[in-house]
Amino acid sequence: MTKPSPTPLEKSPRSLDQALRPGVWGEYVGQATIKENLRILLQAAKGRSQQSEHILLYGPPGLGKTTLAHLITKEIGASLRSTSGPAIERVGDLASILTNLSPGDVLFIDEIHRLNRMIEEVLYPAMEAGVLDIVIGKGPAARTVQLELPPFTLIAATTRISLLSAPLRSRFSGGTFRLNYYTDAEIAEILRRSAKILNIDIDEASSMEIARRSRATPRTANYLLKRARDFAEVSGEPLTIKTIKKALALLEIDEIGLNQIDRDILTTIADKFNGGPVGLKTIGAALSEEEATIEEVHEPYLIQAGLLERTPRGRIVTKKGYAHIGAEAPLRKQPLM
Repeated sequence: MTKPSPTPLEKSPRSLDQALRPGVWGEYVGQATIKENLRILLQAAKGRSQQSEHILLYGPPGLGKTTLAHLITKEIGASLRSTSGPAIERVGDLASILTNLSPGDVLFIDEIHRLNRMIEEVLYPAMEAGVLDIVIGKGPAARTVQLELPPFTLIAATTRISLLSAPLRSRFSGGTFRLNYYTDAEIAEILRRSAKILNIDIDEASSMEIARRSRATPRTANYLLKRARDFAEVSGEPLTIKTIKKALALLEIDEIGLNQIDRDILTTIADKFNGGPVGLKTIGAALSEEEATIEEVHEPYLIQAGLLERTPRGRIVTKKGYAHIGAEAPLRKQPLM
């Protein structure tokens, strides 16, 4: 297999990831309802010559929240200033960011649920009234100074909206939008676009094979495509469905996108605990894995795929889960309450 010469975009991993991100609305696949609502919101604000209202995007990682923020910014012809919740450690950090905004700018805060509560209090008047309240001095001599901020749009993204306080959520007057998982057909369409950018020849069957194993997530799909390309180049094989299956087998990704740890969770519950119910702490101890990793990284997809059930008494492997690991489900005398 002749290796194609790398394009300038492929020389830098950072620029490559940016290149795979859609640059116009027409390239953004899926989330049709959200795109239509945002289109109406932005066009209405533009028609009134007003600044667009604040927007909150939430959902699992890798579904396109950051991409939407870039597209919104481009749609309204503004500049994007990006930061994240963990990066804003002090009130002064937020004050510095807000006072350096230009009129019409978009401020994007990723993982906003990790903002400190004291910092949230400073953000409220900035979002609602366009002012920044700064306390000067301490004790009886302390006084509050209000600084006028230029009009701006805050776009926030989070994977855990439940951790946002109610007052903060209510201030996203432009709307709160939940990004949904993608269908295999949508993922395959995204892969075909990514393949063109990466200078990869890929057929329909190969793109669907990767799509089925991508956990319904574009970021995962692009990752698998790049690793399959690497495998094909190093092995000297053409990028066919056979090569893709070899590459994904090497990554321990099975037919529905489970990795080895996912399968270990199902197998451990089935073999050691008779299919459950079993507590998260016990599963973590049996696998020498952190509880948070199991609960936040692996468990959501296992539940979504119908392989695992979460009950008040603990986790249970479903009949579908038993079938996937090639075991027979035990008979249960009564339903678990």
